[in-house]
Amino acid sequence: MKYFQFFTFLCCMCMLSSCESESELKVIYVSKTQVDIPSGTQEFPFQNLEAAVQNAYELRRLNPELPIAIHLETGDYYLEKAIQITPELNGLTITADTDAKVTLKGSQPLELQWKAFNENIQVADVDSSLNFDQLIINNEPQILARYPNYDENAQYWNGSAPDAISKERIATWNQPEGAYFHALHNGKWGGFHFEITGVNDDGTAILKGGHQNNRGSKPHDEFRMVENVFEELDSPGEWFLNVKTHKLYYWPTSGHHNLNDAKVEVAVLKDLIQVVGTLENPVKDITISGLIFKHTTRTFMETYEPLLRSDWSIYRGGVVFFEGTKNCSVLDNEFTNLGGNVIMVSKYNSGLVVKGNHIYENGASAISFVGDPSAVRSPSFNYGEFVDLKDMDTASGPKNELYPRDCIVEDNLIHRIGRIEKQTAGVEIAMAMDITVSHNSIYDVPRAGINIGDGTWGGHVLEFNDVFNTVLETHDHGSFNSWGRDRFWHPKRQIMDSITTQIPDMYTWDAVKTTIIRNNRFRCDHGWDIDLDDGSSNYHIYNNLMLNNGLKLREGFNRVAENNIMVNNSLHPHVWFANSEDVFKHNIVMNTYQDVGLQGWGKELDYNLFPNEAAMMKSQIYNRDLHSAYGDPLFENPEQLDFRVKANSPALKIGFKNFPMDEFGVQKEPLKALAKTPEVPILKAASEDTSSPVVAWLRNNLKSVDSPQEQSAYGLNSAEGVIVLRIWNASPAVKNNGIKKGDVILQADGKPVKTIQDFFKINVENTTDEMELVVMRNQSEKTITIKTN
Repeated sequence: MKYFQFFTFLCCMCMLSSCESESELKVIYVSKTQVDIPSGTQEFPFQNLEAAVQNAYELRRLNPELPIAIHLETGDYYLEKAIQITPELNGLTITADTDAKVTLKGSQPLELQWKAFNENIQVADVDSSLNFDQLIINNEPQILARYPNYDENAQYWNGSAPDAISKERIATWNQPEGAYFHALHNGKWGGFHFEITGVNDDGTAILKGGHQNNRGSKPHDEFRMVENVFEELDSPGEWFLNVKTHKLYYWPTSGHHNLNDAKVEVAVLKDLIQVVGTLENPVKDITISGLIFKHTTRTFMETYEPLLRSDWSIYRGGVVFFEGTKNCSVLDNEFTNLGGNVIMVSKYNSGLVVKGNHIYENGASAISFVGDPSAVRSPSFNYGEFVDLKDMDTASGPKNELYPRDCIVEDNLIHRIGRIEKQTAGVEIAMAMDITVSHNSIYDVPRAGINIGDGTWGGHVLEFNDVFNTVLETHDHGSFNSWGRDRFWHPKRQIMDSITTQIPDMYTWDAVKTTIIRNNRFRCDHGWDIDLDDGSSNYHIYNNLMLNNGLKLREGFNRVAENNIMVNNSLHPHVWFANSEDVFKHNIVMNTYQDVGLQGWGKELDYNLFPNEAAMMKSQIYNRDLHSAYGDPLFENPEQLDFRVKANSPALKIGFKNFPMDEFGVQKEPLKALAKTPEVPILKAASEDTSSPVVAWLRNNLKSVDSPQEQSAYGLNSAEGVIVLRIWNASPAVKNNGIKKGDVILQADGKPVKTIQDFFKINVENTTDEMELVVMRNQSEKTITIKTN
C-alpha cells in the first residue's frame, strides 16, 4: 500500500511540476549496495542519508524549484550527526517502500575483542573518544549497571530502594563520580535525576541536577535508583563503561555466549533529524515517512526549562525536531529505544501532521508541542510566582506567533514511554493553540497519557483516543491531565478569589478558545480518568467513557461536562469558585459526588443519573440535581466494554444519549492489531459515605484527611493530616495569625499528625498554653505558634 502511495506521490509531483515549472521530480536513491561512484541514481545510489541530503542541497542551489524525494532501501543507516533540513529543501520527502526495513540509528557499531574479566563478566577496550549510555547487543538494549537490579514487574524505576545512595552503599564504590541517581518527587509528582560528582566528608553524595521538575521537592525517601556504578554490575545483561580506562564491562545474558560474534552498538547521538526554519522563512511541506528510528542517547541531564507554572520542566529537543515549519508531516514511522523526547514541535509550527506512527520503549515523552514563553503575556514560571495585577498585560491571546497551531496527532500507537523520565506524556501540549489529538492509543506510561500544561490558548480537540494504564509510577494525576495556572491564577486562594470576583472573565485572557474532550475512553487506576487540575478553564467535556476513577474538576471556570459515563465513580468537584459557571448534566455516575472544599456548586448540576436515591439526595440538599434520577443504567454489554444503555434505561429519560463504543484508539490496521485495550471493570455497588467524622476543637471544626481526593485538593504528599474545615474567629487557636480555614495540620509540637486521634493525643500531652504547628497552607508548609487556651 505504501509503495502505491509513494508511486502516486511521485506521479502527482511530476504532474504538479510539469504545470508549474519545467522541473521534474528528482528522486535521490540511498542503498546499502556498494558502488564505486555513487551519484544518487537507482543504479548508483548513495550509501548514506547524509550524502543524499547534501546532494539535495546542491541540486536546489542550481534549481530552487526542483521537486526532490529521497528514497531509502532496506538497511541500517548510522548517522554521524543529525540531519539538518532548512527552507532550502522545502517540499522534500524522505521515505521508504512498505516492505523496506529502513532504520536510522543514532548508534555506532563497534568491533570489539572480548576477554574474561572474571567468571561472569567480559571486558573489552573501546576507543578513548567514546562515552555512551546505551549499549545494544544483537539489537537488544542492555542494562546500565544499577541498584537495585532491574525488575520488569517492579512499579517504580523497575526496581527501587531507599538505600540507593546511602553512605554505607557509597562506601563500597571505588568510583562514585559519574553515577546517576534517580528518584521520584517527594509527592510522586514526576521525578528527579542527578549526577554524583563526588562524596562529602560525611560520606554522602555530592549531587548535580534535580532541575527536571518544576515543583521543588526533596527526592522521595523510598522510590530511588542509582546506575552507572561498576560495583553494581552484578547480574546478567548489565554493563559499565569506565571512561577513565576506556574499558567496557558486560555480564552476558544466556543468549550472548559468544560476544566476539555479537553485533555491538552504542548510542552516540541525541537527535536524528532537525527541521528548522523561522517564522519569517519557515520550512514547508517536509514529509518523513516509512522509517524506523532507533538508539539515541538519554537527555535527562540536558538543560531544562519550566513550562510556565505547570509542574513540568522540559528539554526542548527531540529525536525528530521541528521549529519554524509549515505543513510538514511525520507519517507511518516506528520510533523505539530512543533515550529522550521522540518528536518535539517547538515554537512556531503550523499544520504539522503526526499520523500512523508506532512510538514505544523510549526514555521521555512521545509527542510534545511547546510554544515560546515570549508569546505569553505576563508569564510566570513556577507555582509560587505571580505577576501583580497592576503590572500585568491585560490583553487577550498570544503576544506573538512563536507557538504551535493547527497541528494534528492522529492514529498513533504510543506505549511504554517515560522509561527513564517520569514527568512525561504520550502527547504534551504547552503554549499552543488548536492542536487536534485523535484516534490514538496511549498506555503503559508513568504519568499522563495526554497532558495540557496551561490554558494558553486552547482550541484543542481531543477525540476518539484510548488512554489507559497511566500514572503507573507517579501520583495525583490522570489519564488526561491539565493545569490552568494562567494570569488569573494565584497560589493564595483569597487573593485569587478577589481578583476573579473583580474580573470574572479574566480566565479568557489566556484560555481564549474552548478545549474539547469528546468520544474518548479513559481508565486510570492510580489517579483520575480525567483530571482538570489547578485553574483549568474553558473546557467542553462530552461523550467520554471513564472506566475507573471519574472526572476531577478543580478550581477553574466554565467547564461543561455532559453526556459522559463514569463507571464505578463520579464527579470530583474540588475547591470550586463561587462563580465558576461550571455545568454538569446528562451524565451517568455510579457514586455520590466526591466534593471537597466548594465555595459554590457551579451554574448547573442537573439531569444526571445516580446509582441510588441516597447518592442523588446528597446533591439535592444543595438545590442541585432537582431533575436528576437514579437507578440501574442498564448497560448493553459491559463485559465487552460496551457501555451503551438499553432502550429502557432510565438514563435516556434524563437526556443521556448513546455514543459509539467501537471507535476508540488507533484505527490503522497493523497498529490496531498490536494495540492493547483497557481492562474490563467489574461493576460495583455505590458505596456509602465513609469519610471521617468532623469534630470540634476549641470551637473549630476538624477532620482527618482520609482520601486521595483530599490529598490532591490540599496539595499534600500523602493522605495524612488534619483539615481545618471551619474556624471560630474568637478561638485562641485562630487569634494572632493562628490556624486558618483550609489549613492541614501536619505536625504538632514536633510530632507527626496523621489523624484526629494523633492530634488530640498531642494536645493531652501538652502542658503549656502554646503549641507549635506545621500546616500546609496554599500548598506550602508553614510553621505557626498558636494559643491553646
